[in-house]
Amino acid sequence: MDTHIADEMLKELDINEITVKANDRAAERYEIDPEAEKKLLHKLDMHILPVLWFLYMLAFLDRSNIGTNYHTSHHYSGNAKIQGMTKDLKMTGNDYNIALFIFFPSYIIFEVPSNILIKRLAPSTLLSGLMFCWGIITIAQGLVKTKESLYAMRFLLGFFESGFFPGCAYLISMYYKRYELQWRFNIYFTGSIIAGSFSGLLAYGIAHMDGVQGYGGWRWIFILEGIFTAVVALCGKFFIVDWPEKAKFLTDDEKRLLIARLSADVADAKMNRLDKPAMRRIFTDWKMYVGTLMYLGIVNTGYATSFFTPTILTQLGYKAQAAQVRSIPIFLVAAFFCLVTAYCTDKLRHRYAFCILGICIATTGYAMLLAQAMIPVGARYAAIFLIVTGGYMCQPVTIAWLANCMSGHYKRSVSSAFQIGFGNLGGIIASDIFITNEAPGFVTGYAVSLALIWVTAIGCTVLLLGLRRENRKRERGERDWRLETSDADNLGDDHPHFRFTY
Repeated sequence: MDTHIADEMLKELDINEITVKANDRAAERYEIDPEAEKKLLHKLDMHILPVLWFLYMLAFLDRSNIGTNYHTSHHYSGNAKIQGMTKDLKMTGNDYNIALFIFFPSYIIFEVPSNILIKRLAPSTLLSGLMFCWGIITIAQGLVKTKESLYAMRFLLGFFESGFFPGCAYLISMYYKRYELQWRFNIYFTGSIIAGSFSGLLAYGIAHMDGVQGYGGWRWIFILEGIFTAVVALCGKFFIVDWPEKAKFLTDDEKRLLIARLSADVADAKMNRLDKPAMRRIFTDWKMYVGTLMYLGIVNTGYATSFFTPTILTQLGYKAQAAQVRSIPIFLVAAFFCLVTAYCTDKLRHRYAFCILGICIATTGYAMLLAQAMIPVGARYAAIFLIVTGGYMCQPVTIAWLANCMSGHYKRSVSSAFQIGFGNLGGIIASDIFITNEAPGFVTGYAVSLALIWVTAIGCTVLLLGLRRENRKRERGERDWRLETSDADNLGDDHPHFRFTY
C-alpha cells in the first residue's frame, strides 16, 4: 500500500471536498485491501444511516399535523384540522388551503441556497440547526391566535425545512460510490414511510389532551411534537456525521481508504469552485431539468394518496383509529419493496428498468380506481397498495440516479436541491386535481396522477438515451477538447473521463 500517495491525496482535499485532486491512476496505485474496505463500509453504515434515518422518521411525525406531507404526503387530512384548528382560528373558504400552499414558496426557493451553504458548514451544525428551528416554529403553530399568524409560521416552516431532506441526501451521497448509494439512500428514505404508518395514531392519542391548560387538542399536537423535534435536534448535533475528511469516527487510514475508493469512482470529475463557468455548467445541464421532471411526476403520486385514501377507507366503513390501523400494512409493504428495489438496482448496476417497473405497478392501481364503479371496494383498497408501493419503488431511485450523474461537490449539491425543491410542485398539482364534488370517483385526480407518472417514465427514458449517447461520445474522444479549456480542473461530470450510470 503506497501511503505516501494516499497522504498527498488527503492533503489536497478542500475543507469540505472528498473528491481529491488525484486522478484515477493515482487512486489505482493506492492498493485497496478488500477486507479493510468491507470493514470501512460497515463502519460507515453504522455511523451515518441509523442517525439520519431516525431523525428523518421523527421529522415526519410532526409533518402530518396540519395536512399534506411535504415530501411523500401519504397522510390523511390534517390531524390538527380535524381536532378543531379551523374552527378556533375562524378559518373559512380557502383559508386552510392557503395555509397548506404558503409552505411551498419558501420551501422551493431556499432549497438550493441551503445546499450551497451546507458545503461551507459542518453538516451536523446546519442539519441539526434547521431541525431545531422548525421544531420551534412547530411549537409556535400551536400558540397562534389568528390565521394570519399561522400563515407566517407556515412560511417560516418551509424556509427551515427546505435544506433538511436534500442536505441529508447530499451528505449520504458523498460517502458512497455510485452503485452503493441507492441501498443506503432507500434505507434513509424509508424513515418517512415508516413514520407514515403510525403518525396518525400518535396524533390521535395526543388529541386526547384537549382542554388541558385551556389548550385545544390541535394545539397540543403542534406543541408536543415541536418540543420533541427541538430536543432531538439538539442531540443530533453530536451524532450527525460531518464531511468525510472531518469525520471523527474514522481513523487516518480509514480516511485515506475512503478517499481513494471514491476518487477511483469519479476519476477527475470534480467541481471545487463555484465560479461563473461552474454556475453555467450547472444551470445549463439538461440532466438536472429532466431529473426534476422525473421527480415531479412521481412525487405527485405520494401527495395524491393522501387525498383518496380516506375516501376509500370510509367506503370500507372504517373511521378514526380503525382507519389509521388499516393504513399501516400499506406503508409496511411499500417500505419492503422500496428496500428490495434498492438492493436490486445497486446489485445489477441499473436504474431505468426499476423506475419503469414501479410506474407500471402504480399504473395498475390507478387503472383500477378509474374503473372503480366496476370493482368492489376491497379491490380499491388493494389498488392503494399498488399505487403506494409502485410510487415508492420509483421515487427514491429518481433522486439517487440523478445524484449518480452529477459529479463534483457543488454540482451535486445544487442539482439535488433543485430536483427536490422544484419537483415538489407535484404536491401543488395534487392539491388542485382532487375536486371535492367529484368524490368518491375523483376521475380528474386519478387521470392527472396517472398521466404524471408517465411523464416520469418519459423523463427516465430521455435520461437513459441521453446518458448512453453521451457515454458513446466520450468513448470516441469527442469530449476530450474540454481538457484544453481554462476550467479543465473544475468540470464536474463534464470531464471526458467520467462515465454516466443508468
